[in-house]
Amino acid sequence: MSILPKYGLLQLRNSARIYTKDVPESLSLFKQETKDFKITLFISYHPEESEELDSAINFLKDCDVLVYSDWLDEELPRDKSDITTKRLQEQIQKNKKFIFLATEKAVNLKWCDWVLRLATTIKAPEDIAILPIREDFSDYSGAEHLKKHPYIKENDFTINAYDVKFPNGEEKSLAEWLIS
Repeated sequence: MSILPKYGLLQLRNSARIYTKDVPESLSLFKQETKDFKITLFISYHPEESEELDSAINFLKDCDVLVYSDWLDEELPRDKSDITTKRLQEQIQKNKKFIFLATEKAVNLKWCDWVLRLATTIKAPEDIAILPIREDFSDYSGAEHLKKHPYIKENDFTINAYDVKFPNGEEKSLAEWLIS
């Protein structure tokens, strides 16, 4: 799995927008966006990594997406109750695509793993992708289940272009994957 380094994600964030706002204010603006003419996607991430989430959202903005994230939903209970499960199921179903922001912390958090596994029971395999982010270029130890999913990677031939690579070796541009 080709890993996008964390500093690269943060650079994408900084190049996508002029930052006069802090991360919480920026994330608040994303929650207020309209759904008109946008591809909806559910993004799962570690709740302590809001800067990474903000960066990932800015990275995806060029593709005209509207992001739902469980940790930004004030109405969602924080426990694994039936109400939580039902709300997450509804949101995963309602959004066209599902992206797991796979940082080392997220990969090791049971909640994130649970949400990813829940998504696999609702979405078609081709509608789920991993966005692998690491401090270094090493692989995730003990996270073999991530290799079952398509993942977002840098295009091998074009600078600042991204593809989704499927477990069978097929690749699509990120934009093409989002609209398919």
